[in-house]
Amino acid sequence: MSSPARAPAPFTCTFSREVPDVLRRLGATLAVTTYQAGKVALIGAHPDDADRIVQLTRTFRQPMGIAVEGAGATLRLAIATRDEVVTLANAPRLAAGYPRKPNTYDALLVPRSRLHTGTIDLHDLAWGTHDGYTALWGVNTAFSALCVLDDAVSFRPVWTPPFVSAVVPEDRCHLNGMALHNGTPAFVTALGTTDTAEGWRTRKLDGGVLLDVASGEVVLSGLAMPHSPRLVTQPDGSVRLYTLASARGEVLAVDPAAGTATVVAQLPGFVRGLAAHGGYLFVGLSRLRRNRTFGDLPLAQRDDVFAGLVVLHEATGAVVGHVRYETSVEEIYDVQVLPGVRRPGLLGVEDDTFRRALVTPTSAYWAAPDAAPATPDAGQ
Repeated sequence: MSSPARAPAPFTCTFSREVPDVLRRLGATLAVTTYQAGKVALIGAHPDDADRIVQLTRTFRQPMGIAVEGAGATLRLAIATRDEVVTLANAPRLAAGYPRKPNTYDALLVPRSRLHTGTIDLHDLAWGTHDGYTALWGVNTAFSALCVLDDAVSFRPVWTPPFVSAVVPEDRCHLNGMALHNGTPAFVTALGTTDTAEGWRTRKLDGGVLLDVASGEVVLSGLAMPHSPRLVTQPDGSVRLYTLASARGEVLAVDPAAGTATVVAQLPGFVRGLAAHGGYLFVGLSRLRRNRTFGDLPLAQRDDVFAGLVVLHEATGAVVGHVRYETSVEEIYDVQVLPGVRRPGLLGVEDDTFRRALVTPTSAYWAAPDAAPATPDAGQ
């Protein structure tokens, strides 16, 4: 009598062989958020096997947008979660001595602060400037505003679309995506131009817009649930604008002066989360929940959609490779590239290990463990 087949492990994924090759050549790691599964995943090339990737997952409460600043030893992140923003910084001196996996990581991202914003439904995050100072910008979807985040208030509203008449927690247009230029927001995406509570829901397939922040003007309209606008510097120094028509699976290259867009690629999933690095585009794909937001979309009826990542050659739009989740992950929100780190570790705030990580400007120490019980991320 044969034994029953073993169920696949959580966060099992398949991938094309090109993915580890690309990440190895770039010397970088991908960071992915899945609010549905409550995890941040780091995906990199396996250090000892050219044909494999390695994945590390850590628990965060409904993680959404990730802001990335610096590279290698100066790398730091900010992660938007259900009701707070967690900032983390690389502590490379601690990496080799990480107690659970010594001599494994070339970087270690350690929590440094937690901003308690409350439930404002933060989406995209980005480090930039405001009034001449370094600032953490966030897309405050509940209040239909771009905001600056600090430790004095829940948020500081700075800009709202011209069609939104009040900064109130009604998700009037589902403002969600943000692209910065020279440190300040330049373009945003919204699912509608409505000014009533959740008014955007009535035209999900053709009500979305890409807006110019400085002028407030609509650059593109008629978009299907747009997300993730990004400005990408090209080899010749020019800057190209991309955005995602999520509900149609489209990656769009935008000419904002002409108000036109070209489909770079059409992918089998709800595309959300976009990062560019080294001539490649990394795009997040989601399956769709059968609920009031996604259940009536044509994409939700297809049987070929999957949750994971697709790597595109930026110059041609050709698919280079993919990562496909077989378990645990149904929806992805953000994808970011962590430059200059090949095998980073990550300490989550749901695991008390981060409390033992002590860092000064010139040194680092692991405090002695206490008698606290094991936590959900123990052993990973």
